Amino acid sequence: MLKTKSINILIVEDHTLTRFGLKTAFESVESIKSIYEAEDGETGIELAKSLMPDVVLMDLGLPGINGIEATRIIKQNHSGIKVIILTSHNNQEEVWAALGAGANAYCMKDIEPDRLIQVIESVYDGAAWLDPGIAEFVLKSLPKVQADFNSTENTNTEDESKIQLTDREREVLKLIVDGFSNAEIAEKLYVSIHTAKAHVCNILQKLSVDDRTQAAIKALKDKIV
Repeated sequence: MLKTKSINILIVEDHTLTRFGLKTAFESVESIKSIYEAEDGETGIELAKSLMPDVVLMDLGLPGINGIEATRIIKQNHSGIKVIILTSHNNQEEVWAALGAGANAYCMKDIEPDRLIQVIESVYDGAAWLDPGIAEFVLKSLPKVQADFNSTENTNTEDESKIQLTDREREVLKLIVDGFSNAEIAEKLYVSIHTAKAHVCNILQKLSVDDRTQAAIKALKDKIV
């Protein structure tokens, strides 16, 4: 029998009505245990430190410390906390900045509540997730990102040659790119959850990245999978 998830969530959002709507949507969800609220980035950082939530829903347009900087600080101090960007902003600079700050997922505010709950549960289990519109944008912008590194092409080639992934690790990396959690990877590959986690840890180490989101971006940018 599978154990029911017990997720503690911190909502960092400056609009009271939006916080109320999110909290109301989450209160009846069995997998969500506790819901905390912060109305600005500074309070969000402090509550993340004191409450250690499993997942933070982070708006970008916050008063004072913005959502990108708040995400960076939270991830630097508490790497195990998952941060999901929930915003109406979808411009290139903010998307890349948020991912670079360590965000585990990027959602637009027009996402359906049921889908958002699925994203929260998936990210809690270790998956990365991008809104379909954002994912399309990221993939389309990768050639430009690659072109920006043309001046260091020889260095990149040398670095890539040092990345020695096994066939199984490449298979796991492809599943990470596709947004599968450790549990889902284990199920698809018919291995234990511990084996799946070991493969993921090895991949992160070999790619010299800190989390699954960075691994997925590097895999796509460097055409590893």
